[in-house]
Amino acid sequence: MTDDNNGPTDDNESGRPRGSMRFQDAESTTPRQPSLAEQRARRQAEEQERQRRAEEAEAADRAARKAESRRKLLIGSGVTVGLVGFIAGFYVVAAPEEVTAVCVDENGTVVDDDYCDDDYASSHGGYHSGGIVFLPSPGGGDYRQYRYNYGGSGSVGSKVQGGSFTRPSNAEINTRSGSTVQRGGFGISGGSFGKGGGS
Repeated sequence: MTDDNNGPTDDNESGRPRGSMRFQDAESTTPRQPSLAEQRARRQAEEQERQRRAEEAEAADRAARKAESRRKLLIGSGVTVGLVGFIAGFYVVAAPEEVTAVCVDENGTVVDDDYCDDDYASSHGGYHSGGIVFLPSPGGGDYRQYRYNYGGSGSVGSKVQGGSFTRPSNAEINTRSGSTVQRGGFGISGGSFGKGGGS
């Protein structure tokens, strides 16, 4: 409807022209209640969010368990390998060396193994002192000296070749005739110290 004097008028009660915007005051306006459809959609979204978070937590927990299991497996493998290596190394280091003892006289001539044996010496009027066996000479009077050479070689009547007159501490020492001079192993030497000469 048109007024000739004032121009277009509005039929609404507020007196504002049509098409103008109304602003709500947040402090004085009561928010409208969400519709049932909006409430249902909100609950659905919240449920989906809960499920998503639960799945993420479960996935993270599975990954952590798997990583821990892998770490324990690697540690276990490392310990096993390290232990096996340690034991193998221990046996290599501690395994006694096998040495052959050769009986020689004071001139370094190889003689029969009996001359270095304490029992043989005592039964033939001799004795053992300081790693050397003393036996009376065949003609009587003075004594001849006999002792072991460790690791040397040579046949009876020939000069000994190589070796040492110092008894190795961690060694299995046997004579060529098969008697044991010393049992060795794990750093412990023992056996027949009284069964033969040597230092």
